[in-house]
Amino acid sequence: MAQDQKRGKLFTKVIREIMVAVKQGGANPDSNPRLRLAIEMAKEANMPKDNVDKAIKRATGELEAQNIEEIFFEGYGPAGVALYVSVITDNRNRASAQIRSLFSKFGGSLAEAGSVSWIFERKGIISFSKSKLGDKKDTVIDIAIENGVEDINEEGDTIEFYCEPKDLEGLKEKLKDFEFDRAEVSFVPKNTVKVSGKDAETLMKLLDALEDAEDVQRVWANFEIEDTEFEKIMASA
Repeated sequence: MAQDQKRGKLFTKVIREIMVAVKQGGANPDSNPRLRLAIEMAKEANMPKDNVDKAIKRATGELEAQNIEEIFFEGYGPAGVALYVSVITDNRNRASAQIRSLFSKFGGSLAEAGSVSWIFERKGIISFSKSKLGDKKDTVIDIAIENGVEDINEEGDTIEFYCEPKDLEGLKEKLKDFEFDRAEVSFVPKNTVKVSGKDAETLMKLLDALEDAEDVQRVWANFEIEDTEFEKIMASA
């Protein structure tokens, strides 16, 4: 039952992402990069194609649907960590009240528009597992550098490539022969805040509560937690 609930929430988020993508850029995935990524999300979630088609038709008005909109909330969590929250909802007032309540419950506060968003840059990200790449790692790095990658980040077994959002599709095409873990347009913080102890525990509770909220689509934050402490927090959750 828990797995069914989790799957249902994921499907709801993907369907809303598809609908917003269509409303913003049209129903043709060939000319709408956000829709292409949303359809890929649906495939990764094993969502039936019929669900995808219905979501597109609801967004275009071919099928009856609730009116939804995308809203961004900005705020601060424990230790001054910046939080940027994407919400897709059919009820702005309900969503606002819920987000405000969660921030307050876990020691955070909402902020004025623009006070947090400047900390984050919109980037395309492609992530690989270094153990899966094996001796192909250097080849992947060379291809990425030749095709518009701005930055490379290696942490543990993960290697991430950052590019301009408009270059993501082209980079994916160039790297299609290599298995990547994710490819998406996301927000990357320009700077980070180190958190530990009680602040780290409360922050993780806030993030979990936000991501579990019905209308919340994505949450970005600019924090750093030591790996050992993060694992300890997750083990006690």
